[in-house]
Amino acid sequence: MSPARPVIGLSAYSEHARWGEAWSMPATLLPQAYADAVAAAGALPLLIPSVTGVAAIVDRVDALILAGGGDIDPARYGASPDAETAGVRPERDGAESELLAAALERGTPVLGICRGMQLLNVARGGTLHQHLPDVVGHSGHRSEVAVFGPHDVKVAPDSLTARALGETALSVPSYHHQAVDRLGRDVIATAWCDDGTVEAVEYTDRPDVLGVQWHPEMGADPRLLAWFTERARVSALDHR
Repeated sequence: MSPARPVIGLSAYSEHARWGEAWSMPATLLPQAYADAVAAAGALPLLIPSVTGVAAIVDRVDALILAGGGDIDPARYGASPDAETAGVRPERDGAESELLAAALERGTPVLGICRGMQLLNVARGGTLHQHLPDVVGHSGHRSEVAVFGPHDVKVAPDSLTARALGETALSVPSYHHQAVDRLGRDVIATAWCDDGTVEAVEYTDRPDVLGVQWHPEMGADPRLLAWFTERARVSALDHR
């Protein structure tokens, strides 16, 4: 692995997919925007499937992105499923939890995106709002089906998030119906939208673990992934 172009692992979906004229079967997949954004930032993207023993791959990547997707099983934070909770994949919950644990043990930088940010919180004993419209009274975080709508967020000054983004107020592309509720152990909120929804979290005991509720890969702002790629380069040098 060259530190000039680090390898960033991307946790992938395990979903039933259709393609071509006749193919219809379970597949490992991820929206192309993730790979394109990582490559544009100067890193090599590597898709990681939800299979047994996958945490061993952490030794071969320089950083890890926990991607967006379906909802986390509420049992992982001691709750019963809400009627609106959907897309739960226990095998993905397990694989990503193992990936995160291995990354933390090795000192590998981690970026959580949407569901990935929520997993960062759940992994440390935090909880989630299972259906955000019931909490904030509107559907602005997922206003149209399959459309990443913009909304404004404010970032805590002097936070890792602010340093990564280079500013404390910005508009971001969003598509989610769940959000962080109670923060987990050594997890702090560092960005919010106007309705109080947590939009970013950090680990207080780790300088290279950050989660954002929005989807930077779906926007035109390259700064977050550029910052994360630089962290991956440093990690590559540290582990040579």
